[in-house]
Amino acid sequence: MGFTQDQDDTLEEGVLGEWMHTLIAYVRSARPDLTNRQLALLMLVYLTPGPHTVRGLAANLSVSKPVITRALNTLGAFGYIRRQKDESDLRNIFVERTEAGHEFLQAFAGLIEQSYGRSSERPSAQDSSARGASRHAS
Repeated sequence: MGFTQDQDDTLEEGVLGEWMHTLIAYVRSARPDLTNRQLALLMLVYLTPGPHTVRGLAANLSVSKPVITRALNTLGAFGYIRRQKDESDLRNIFVERTEAGHEFLQAFAGLIEQSYGRSSERPSAQDSSARGASRHAS
């Protein structure tokens, strides 16, 4: 048995629907197309206290250091992060924030706010479920 239209409507009206609208707005924007891993890494650097190291970021995301290095290469090419050698231990690389990265995340946050602002114009998933239950009861 497949999903019903009511089930599809409930998904679209919930948090997944809001995230879908955010992603659609992001894809339509002129911003670089970052992967989920790159976005998660960028948010970790900007939204959690530092200092951030390749080793620490890899541990936080449960991925290898080469995975982090590849993602940092991309983020660095866009100017969203900067790498700085640890002068006290040259094996460590610190990952630092940049103005361009801050601006990117501010714009991304704006897309999220716009998408979630749409939800106040639509009934909630809970309201939809209640309507669906009353339709089936009649």
